[in-house]
Amino acid sequence: MTIQLGQGTGPLKGIKVVEIAGIGPSPHACMILADLGADIIRIERPGGQMLTGGSHDLLNRGRPSVALNLKDPAAVATVLELVTGADVLIEGMRPGVTERMGIGPDDCFAVNPRLVYGRMTGWGQTGPWSQVAGHDMNYIAITGTLHGLGQVPGKPQFPTNLVGDFGGGSTYLVIGILAALLEAKVSGQGQVIDAAIVDGTANLNAMTAAFLAGGNFQEQRASNLLDGGAPYYDIYETSDGKHMSVGALEPQFYEIFLDLLDIRATAPDRYDLARYDVLRTVITDKFLTRTQAEWCTVFDGTDACVAPIVPLTEAFEHPHIKAREIFVEHEGYIQPAPAPRFSRTEATLSMGPAAKPGAHTREALAAWGIEDVDALIESGAAVQV
Repeated sequence: MTIQLGQGTGPLKGIKVVEIAGIGPSPHACMILADLGADIIRIERPGGQMLTGGSHDLLNRGRPSVALNLKDPAAVATVLELVTGADVLIEGMRPGVTERMGIGPDDCFAVNPRLVYGRMTGWGQTGPWSQVAGHDMNYIAITGTLHGLGQVPGKPQFPTNLVGDFGGGSTYLVIGILAALLEAKVSGQGQVIDAAIVDGTANLNAMTAAFLAGGNFQEQRASNLLDGGAPYYDIYETSDGKHMSVGALEPQFYEIFLDLLDIRATAPDRYDLARYDVLRTVITDKFLTRTQAEWCTVFDGTDACVAPIVPLTEAFEHPHIKAREIFVEHEGYIQPAPAPRFSRTEATLSMGPAAKPGAHTREALAAWGIEDVDALIESGAAVQV
């Protein structure tokens, strides 16, 4: 295929990013940037790595794949040449690894002092655990976040890797990159972004810290307003074994909820904490009298703050999700559309599906101005598949 720069349509059109391939949060951050219009060249090890590869790998969508053997000095020199014309470099390795490779911050700033150098790790660049292996649940565990997750008093429940890797990780890396790009336009200087999942997760959990500081928060699951402690903010089973989410927090919405669920005559006062168990039983028993579809008919389009809990395969067809085209079919796969939305510089999915590592080596390097790519391939410094 022929790779052309500047194909993105979003607000980051013209921003050039060198991605040193990782797994999880760093490719997700690059997916977001690519969705928003940035030109990204993904540098992978020959053969790829665990959990990546294949056209179904949506985290790698929107950018070409180049395979370079970064143990080869010619490959390292190629990365630095790419950096000279880039705005951003993103890497997700343990602290010190890119320095040993010869593509650390100082190496890159030497050829491009305006570069924004984004570093994505779990523990951060400093601290006693900075060199320790870890995964999402470990990172969110020590921030005080995992302790409060779930509605099972005896054991925390972890929501796959959404809170750490993507909530506290890639999201904050993207925020940091965008902020640093704006600052670089003023100062003319780049900088390093130390995006650590532990930092981002703690920041993400600021509201809980506020509740704790205010003295109205119990560090016990299912004991607080937003963790299932309140009967009017919880999940209830329907007669067909499915579930409804109930978030009738505000008094005016709760009044609508009482009427539509038809429990006004039997429900105790919502402010009587001593009768919370009775209220929960009343709500539980009522939801068990109808199917999820029947309750959807009752609550659809109302301010009762009730919505069905559906699997991903059904989410594609939910009327609201469908009307906003939150999921789109692109290159044979149903996948999330770019987010957020822009009134003038609309973001679109501009490239084909994610490719095998090294599928675009020749074309992408040439498009980024690297000369004599064939010699790199012949020497083994680069690999074309």
